[in-house]
Amino acid sequence: MGSALKTKKSRNQAATVPWGMIPPTLRVLYITSRQRTGGWLAEAFAADSASEILLDQVIGSAAGLARLRDETFDAVLVSHAPGELDAMDLIEGYRAGGAEEPIIVLGTQSEQEMSVLCYEVGADSYVCVNTTTTRNLIWVVVRGVQRHQLARENRRLQQAERSRLQREHEEAERLLDQQRALIVDLESLRQDPAAEPLDPPHNGTAGRRGKPLPEDPLAAAPERVAPELPPELITHYRELLRTYVIMGSGNLSSDLSRLAALMVSAGLTARQAMQLHLHVLEELVHGLGTRSTRHVMTRADLLALEIMVHLAEGYRENLELLLHPPVQRLLPGFG
Repeated sequence: MGSALKTKKSRNQAATVPWGMIPPTLRVLYITSRQRTGGWLAEAFAADSASEILLDQVIGSAAGLARLRDETFDAVLVSHAPGELDAMDLIEGYRAGGAEEPIIVLGTQSEQEMSVLCYEVGADSYVCVNTTTTRNLIWVVVRGVQRHQLARENRRLQQAERSRLQREHEEAERLLDQQRALIVDLESLRQDPAAEPLDPPHNGTAGRRGKPLPEDPLAAAPERVAPELPPELITHYRELLRTYVIMGSGNLSSDLSRLAALMVSAGLTARQAMQLHLHVLEELVHGLGTRSTRHVMTRADLLALEIMVHLAEGYRENLELLLHPPVQRLLPGFG
């Protein structure tokens, strides 16, 4: 129990120490051979006051694997003793088994000779015990610990970012399906003006009187089909939407007015305009891949609102001309 508490305490301290500083306490596992025990290493760490190194010693790779399976350490030191304990094979097996602790190899060969071999099997560093100092070894351990902390934090942030993007894409799909279903409902109401009014929602039901909605509102989402509009209009709207997403409405007011005028002259209804908008927006969202959809959906909603405003204003002006056509009056004095 006391050992577990020490481990947790040392890990918390190592995680909270600023980058480039030595943690006050580190728990280290030393895997060594029978010929070279870890007494000398424990004495060396005890003589240096830079950090309290809690050194646990085991002999052989099997004992080391068992300790790593049962307990958690800040770092692992492995003694390389060819013929008795091959650190290369040991580390390669540990890494294949999922060991994530920083591993530093201690040996008598030169670093120029052994460093690359250690890196290739997954070790974090190699230290020659004949030329190093205690403080240097401590710093090698600390840098290995901090590098692994950064790697874990980076993986956590990447996973969080992937989850966030996945939620954004799912939300975008739900919004598109809901908007498409709304268009279908409005069209059905237009075709059946004598239909019963909608009941207010209650207890998870809504819609026509006495007809509950399905439990999943997207289960009955209409099939995605391209609107029956000229391809040139779809292409023009696609380019306008992409430009709007990048630039906003600041420099596109005249383009929006012209597009709305074309829609009015072509007799497009508000439902057809929204079908065009959703069709192009779906293409753009699906082309984003793993990128964020939040900005695209926000700008697309603004574009749809502006288009609807221009379209409504265009039809209002046409209706005004129809109800109140211009009258040609005689010049004064000729009446």
